[in-house]
Amino acid sequence: MREAGRINAEALAAARAVIRPGATTGDLNAAAEEVLRKHGCYSPFKGYPGPYPYPASTNVSVNHELVHGIPGKRKLKEGDIVSVDCGCVYEEFVGDAAFTAGVGEISKEAQRLIDTTEGALYAGIEKMVAGNHLGDVSHAIQEYSEGRGYFVTREYTGHGVGRRMHEGPMAPNFGTVGKGIVLKVGMTIALEPMLLVGTEETYVLPDQWTVSSADGSLTAHYEHTIAVTENGPLILTTQGDGSIPRRNSEEKV
Repeated sequence: MREAGRINAEALAAARAVIRPGATTGDLNAAAEEVLRKHGCYSPFKGYPGPYPYPASTNVSVNHELVHGIPGKRKLKEGDIVSVDCGCVYEEFVGDAAFTAGVGEISKEAQRLIDTTEGALYAGIEKMVAGNHLGDVSHAIQEYSEGRGYFVTREYTGHGVGRRMHEGPMAPNFGTVGKGIVLKVGMTIALEPMLLVGTEETYVLPDQWTVSSADGSLTAHYEHTIAVTENGPLILTTQGDGSIPRRNSEEKV
């Protein structure tokens, strides 16, 4: 899973590198797919069952689109924000991660949303310690997000991940301290805060995959696959050493 995570991180970095005004969402998908092919891997997203088999290796969601955006001919514009979610299967193990980034110069509101969503992810990761409850993790994400004035979706969650992309347990972005399963060494869970500016409500667009905020307000999405270890949480979907990046003390929950 560590190698799957590294490759997945490389694919996401390749997608991030082509984000600019005029690039299409399909360009981002193609960049990620090229990395997967180079390593002899594939994305578990492609062909995923639903209203019809999902047609791409990534989700590319723009502005009000929360998750599951289908990449294609849509051109990115200055000021947009774009979320990219990618999975990788390496030797039958899965890595799953996502990020949100601005296109060119973006508004202060959009940047604050992106930063808060990333911060909420790390707030959850910090609680991925053996002996904690999953509710401790979910509560940390919720407290960080709502404490800064944002909404977390109730309809879409993080999840266990291993030999399949979606395994148990579900990992909501809201919860109660001391509730839920007890985390044990060896568990691997994808945490994915999905934040909305104006509402927690969502709806599915006519393409039958893309999920939008109900009021058309901005959304953002971050995700990492995390392992619970004897030495604390280990981020598997990174090109780094897997440790939690340092954050300013005022950012901590």
